[in-house]
Amino acid sequence: MIQKIDNATVREAVQQAYERCKNETGGKNADYIPYLANVPSNLFGIAACLPDGEVIAVGDTDYKFGIESVSKVPTAILAMNQYSAQEMLDKIGADATGLPFNSIMAILLENDHPSTPLVNAGAISACSMVKPVGDSDGKWKSIVGFIEGLAGSQVEVIDELYKSETATNFNNKSIAWLLKNYNRIYDDPDMSLDIYTRQCSIGVTAKQLATMAATIANGGVNPVTKQPVFKPELAPKIASLMATVGFYEHTGDWLFTTGLPAKTGVGGGIMGVVPGVMGVAAFAPPLDEAGNSVKAQKALAYVAGHLNLNIFGTTRCVMAEKEPAKA
Repeated sequence: MIQKIDNATVREAVQQAYERCKNETGGKNADYIPYLANVPSNLFGIAACLPDGEVIAVGDTDYKFGIESVSKVPTAILAMNQYSAQEMLDKIGADATGLPFNSIMAILLENDHPSTPLVNAGAISACSMVKPVGDSDGKWKSIVGFIEGLAGSQVEVIDELYKSETATNFNNKSIAWLLKNYNRIYDDPDMSLDIYTRQCSIGVTAKQLATMAATIANGGVNPVTKQPVFKPELAPKIASLMATVGFYEHTGDWLFTTGLPAKTGVGGGIMGVVPGVMGVAAFAPPLDEAGNSVKAQKALAYVAGHLNLNIFGTTRCVMAEKEPAKA
C-alpha cells in the first residue's frame, strides 16, 4: 500500500512531535566529556529535509552542537566511496557488536575485527583508511569537505569540545593501539585517533543533520544543493549499517519500535534516513544509559509512526509530486 504525503503533512507531524516531546525530562547530559556536561539540557529541535530541498525546522535547530558519533556515518561513506563497499567490509566489517559504542571487549570477541565503522573501533579504522594515507591535513580536508557536501553548508570544529575530547580519550587510545596490534588500522594510530577525535568535535545543527540524512535518502545527491556527493549504490549500504547498529546496544529496540535507520551521538543529535523519501533529525542533550538522546528518540519515533516511515511496513510512505505552478 502506498501512502502519499506532502510537505504540509510533514510540517504538521514535525510540529506535533515538538509539542508532544518538549516537556520530556528524562535522561542526563554526557558527563565523561566536560564540554558536553555543560551544554544547556533544555535545548530541543527537530528538522526534516524533503526531496525538493525544503528544510522544515522547529525549535533549536540552528544551535551548533557536537556531532560526535553521528560523524561515523559520513566517514564510513567516504571510505566506501574512495575504495569500495566490499573493501570496507573486508577491512572493518558490518556486524553489530551488541556492546557499548566504546567497547574494547568487542574487538577481542570478534577475533581482532573492528566489526562495523559505526562504533569507535571501526570508526577509527575508517579514519585510517581515508585517503590520502599518511597525510593528516589531506585526510582532514577530505573528511570536512565530504561532511560539508552532505550537509550542504560549512562546518567547523568546536575547539573547546576538541580539547575536552582529547584530554579524556584514554579508552580510544587503547582501542587504536589494539587495532594496530591486530593489523586492523591502516595508517598511523595516533594520527588516525586524532582525526577521529576532531571529526567528533565538529559542530552541526539539526538542520544540517537532516540535510545529511536526506542526501543519503536521495541516493547521494544533496536535495538542497542538487550536487552529487557519493556513489548512489552506497546509499543502501550505509542505511543498512545505521539500521543494525545506529543505537548501539539499544538498536534492536529502536528498529523494532520505529523501523527507521538512524544514528545517534552523545552530543544529543540523531539523524534518520527514510530511503527515497526524506531525512529527519532531532537534537536534545540528555541521554539514556546507552548514550542516545531521550527526547530526540521520542520525537523521531512520533514522526516515524505518524507518517508511516517504517521501512519494514506494508504501507510505504512516498512524497506526493507538487503540482506545477499556474502561469
